[in-house]
Amino acid sequence: MILPVYLYGQPVLRKVAENVPNDYPELKQLVANMFETMYKAEGVGLAAPQVGLSLQLLVIDADELKQDYPECKGFKRVMINPIFLEKSEETVALEEGCLSLPGIHEKVARSVRIRVRYWDENWEEHEESVEGFAARVVQHECEHLGGHVFIDNISAIRRQLNKSKLNNIIKGTARCSYRAKAVGK
Repeated sequence: MILPVYLYGQPVLRKVAENVPNDYPELKQLVANMFETMYKAEGVGLAAPQVGLSLQLLVIDADELKQDYPECKGFKRVMINPIFLEKSEETVALEEGCLSLPGIHEKVARSVRIRVRYWDENWEEHEESVEGFAARVVQHECEHLGGHVFIDNISAIRRQLNKSKLNNIIKGTARCSYRAKAVGK
């Protein structure tokens, strides 16, 4: 089932998400719905707050980026209650966008390498090192779990330049090609 993507201004996007309990009802169905929603919206990652659920859960399928970023080949993950164990001091700034902020793209500096611990949808624990653009996608989605969005990482001047776009998203007049839920709608 395709879920609405919650857009900038929705309070759930600013809340620190709760840990997912291991008896969470219909977890596998939620994961399937999140992947379906992400694919329909042509995204490579989606966090539970973006579908209105304040849960430490995200899905990623960055395989479509493998042409430009070989480290993304086969990088499909379900991450529940992820914890960063390490982030490299070395960063790189690249352009990002977000399904919750349609029409906004800005350069964001992120760690080049991370190490993360998480559980998958079968409650199997994983610990892995991730590099390059795949690491960027994980960091971007994990930010949602902490109540942040990528524009929190840009300068005040860049935010000001995007103010009219942000206001249009909040007013529900921003255009996107997927099912979305703006503030007050």
